[in-house]
Amino acid sequence: QVQLVESGGDLVQTGETLRLSCTFSGDSFANYAMGWFRQAPGKEREFVAAASWSSFTDYADFVKGRFHVSRDNAKNTVYLQMYALKPEDAAVYYCAAAGTTGRGPRRSSDYIYWGQGTQVIVSQ
Repeated sequence: QVQLVESGGDLVQTGETLRLSCTFSGDSFANYAMGWFRQAPGKEREFVAAASWSSFTDYADFVKGRFHVSRDNAKNTVYLQMYALKPEDAAVYYCAAAGTTGRGPRRSSDYIYWGQGTQVIVSQ
């Protein structure tokens, strides 16, 4: 059974940097594209970024230039490096695995497995 475990969420101030990690286990990491989503209170879950096995990346417009997604295939881990955080970035961040070796999809329904989420709080 695939398991995803996120870590790295924290309370930070506006403008600071944070790196989230997601460790994958239970299957071959190579078979999955990995995505990051987030959900703020009262809002729907939204796509943030994705990385394929070959490290083709995709980003939501609102994080382009500020967030960087990467994966270490030797460590079965995907990262989300977040720079210049804003209060509106505060949310629970989830990593997810989609059963494709191609680019990571943007639709949450295309992802099979989800982590439990990690909280990011950005203070003014």
